[in-house]
Amino acid sequence: MGECEPRNFLQPCLLLLLRERSDHGYDLVNRLRELHVVDGDAGAVYRSLRGLERNGLVRSSWQTSDSGPARRTYQVTAAGVADLNRQAVLLEATHQTLHVFRGRYQKLTGVSAESGDHHEHSPDSHGGACNGAGGIGCPDPREGVGHVHGEGRHGHGGPDDRGVQPSIGAGERARG
Repeated sequence: MGECEPRNFLQPCLLLLLRERSDHGYDLVNRLRELHVVDGDAGAVYRSLRGLERNGLVRSSWQTSDSGPARRTYQVTAAGVADLNRQAVLLEATHQTLHVFRGRYQKLTGVSAESGDHHEHSPDSHGGACNGAGGIGCPDPREGVGHVHGEGRHGHGGPDDRGVQPSIGAGERARG
C-alpha cells in the first residue's frame, strides 16, 4: 500500500481473515499478501496479532503436530467480531469519502485515478487554446510530436499509456 494508506488497516484485515477461519501467523501473512496488505513484513503481522490478543479481540492456543514444531493458532473472539463490524462501518465511510475525492479529482484534472489516463484538458495545460479535438487548437511546443485526446498520449510532458513520465527535453521546464 502507498503513502496514503489508512492507519491500522492491518488489524481489521486480520480480524476479517480470522473471522473466515482460524489460522497460524505464517498462513495469515500469506493470506494478507493476497489482499495486498503486507509487503513481506511478517513482524508487523505478529505484533498486530499480539496487540489484538492483549485487547481481547483474538485468542491463541498452541497446536502440536506430529510432523513439526507446535504452532500458535489464532481465533477471533466475540469482541473481535464486534470490533470487525464496527471497523467495517468506519471503512465504508472512508470508502465514500475517497469516492467523492476521486470524482472531484477526475472532474478537475480529467485524469482517472486508476489509470492516469487523460480525458480532458484545461486551456492552460498546453500553453495555448485547446478545442478538445486534438491537433488544430492544441499546439505542442515541440515539433513533430503528436497529440491525442482521451488516450493518455500527449507528447507534451504527460505520462504515456503505461503511466511513464518522459524526461524533460532541452528548452522545457518541469510542470508542477
